[in-house]
Amino acid sequence: MMDEQTAGQLAHFIQEADRQALLTPEQLDIIYREKWFRLFVPRSQNGLELSLPEGLRIEETLAKIDGSLGWTVTLCSGATQFTGYLPPSLTDTIFKDPAVCFGGSGALTGVAKETSDGYIINGSWKYATGAPYCTHFTANCTIEKDGQPLTDEIGAPVYRSFLFTREEVSVQKDWDTMGLRATASERFSVTDVWVPRERSFTIHPSAATLPGIVYQYPFLQFAEATLAVNSLGMALHFLEAVEKWMQPKLLQEGRLAASVNQVRQKWEQSGHYLQTLRSRFYTVVDDSWEHLSKQGTVPEELLAKVSRQSRLLALFSRKMVATLYPYCGVNATQNGTELNQVFRDMFTASQHLLLNAPV
Repeated sequence: MMDEQTAGQLAHFIQEADRQALLTPEQLDIIYREKWFRLFVPRSQNGLELSLPEGLRIEETLAKIDGSLGWTVTLCSGATQFTGYLPPSLTDTIFKDPAVCFGGSGALTGVAKETSDGYIINGSWKYATGAPYCTHFTANCTIEKDGQPLTDEIGAPVYRSFLFTREEVSVQKDWDTMGLRATASERFSVTDVWVPRERSFTIHPSAATLPGIVYQYPFLQFAEATLAVNSLGMALHFLEAVEKWMQPKLLQEGRLAASVNQVRQKWEQSGHYLQTLRSRFYTVVDDSWEHLSKQGTVPEELLAKVSRQSRLLALFSRKMVATLYPYCGVNATQNGTELNQVFRDMFTASQHLLLNAPV
């Protein structure tokens, strides 16, 4: 899936990216070359046009190399997936740029006032992963018409998603967290920006404008699965880092070796169960994709299984790291160490609301 040379090049810049809170130019060059910001963009728009199962495995691999790397590719490729709900006459042109990158927010913190030919939008949204390299931003807004908020038949606010160009937004550098630092997930805002109707869209299978199967996959489970594999990748990285920490200590004698042997038992048990959850997760995701490919829809009970396995995978990944970390000594708290960075990344990622939904 990824050659060792590419993986090594990406890993070489992990600490530098973490220090500068930004992916390095070398890492970005690889992302653009491999088209990882376009995992689910059709080939007709110079994308990879991957299935969801294929994309998840790439995202897991990247997150295992580095949490910020995997998270950035996952969130930005999730945003470019919205090409499937926008007019091809618009997106065909946008994706001619080899460095195109979408980012944004799912928060409903904007207001779009409907006009005869579009919308006038004001709003501010937090946590736009990859903001420094985003050429376009997506955001959700409630809709107002004639000065009144629009509501649906049950009284809930009507909202739509919108696509902004970089020139239309103001980016505020406010991402200052303990982990996932290189995701550069900054705030962005717009003030009285007019957006034409063609850059307004709805993320729903019935609103798809492109024929790809991925645009028929329910977005909630799409998002849950893509976030879950990031937790998985970081957990696998943590297991490798713990193994490196254990190896020289296991060669010693006495109480230290005996203590580390106990840690090794916990490490082996945790790794085995993580692989069990990984297998269950990919089984249900693969089944849901096959069902969609053959039947044109995914049964609700199968979607519920995708949600459950995604949450279980993310939950155990987090608990496993929390269980093993205290055994790794004071050195694991030192900034710049591998164990410390993976720990920080995992517990920053764990704050995402979708990863904390009830199992």
